Amino acid sequence: MALPVLRIEPRSGWVPLDLSELLQFRVLLVILAWRNVRVRYKQTLAGITWVILQPLLTMVVFSVFFGRWLDVSSGDVPYPIFTFCALVPWTYFVHAMTMASGSVVTQQAVISKVYFPRLLLPLASVLGGLVDLIMSLLVLIPLMIFYGFAPGFAIFTLPFFVLMATTTALAFGLWLAAINVRFRDVNQGMPFISQLWLFLTPVAYPLSVVPEAWRPLYEMNPMTGVVEGFRWALAGEGHPPGRMMLVSLAVLVLVLVGGLYWFRREETTFADLV
Repeated sequence: MALPVLRIEPRSGWVPLDLSELLQFRVLLVILAWRNVRVRYKQTLAGITWVILQPLLTMVVFSVFFGRWLDVSSGDVPYPIFTFCALVPWTYFVHAMTMASGSVVTQQAVISKVYFPRLLLPLASVLGGLVDLIMSLLVLIPLMIFYGFAPGFAIFTLPFFVLMATTTALAFGLWLAAINVRFRDVNQGMPFISQLWLFLTPVAYPLSVVPEAWRPLYEMNPMTGVVEGFRWALAGEGHPPGRMMLVSLAVLVLVLVGGLYWFRREETTFADLV
């Protein structure tokens, strides 16, 4: 019996997304995601402890500078819990987006020899980072016990906001990954972009302190919806998802769809440029 033949031909212009192809390579997706987790902590002394230390130490710094010295209000929620609930998705987002942005370039030896949907590379980077997110969420349990604070029924909405954080990291990671193939300046600019984005997102302060004139710009930042959603789900801080969340979701959908089409359009040149 003759074996099936897969013919690979270059395409021009805007190619179809063909997301169904990802299902055929789902096993490879799992392997790549797990590989990213193992490689990250291989030959490290602290291992996965680094996942806990980063948001924890940042929370301590924010608690001292913003909570005590600047006396930033956190409502009825202790400031360490207030800021840690935001740092959990933020730390995951920055790591996942950074890994996704460099995923194509770091796998140049593979993509020039073997065919598979290139979309698997940034997607595996984003999914692999979920291990970090889960470990950080577990740290929140003893922190809440220490402060005698317990989440409400809103915690059942947390999976939705985890999905939103994952999608946000993928959406921006797709754009950066495709651009990084042509211009390696992306790696150099990522630390600056992350720091600037951090202070333009209500992580260390509540959205209520932002002047009304600037609120629409904050709402267009998808991470504002993620951070506020995590706070509401875990600590009951703020209002239930409303107009702000809808705006953040609308922007996220536009960035994601645009990123998918742009990535698919550019992937025909990846093997030649990397």
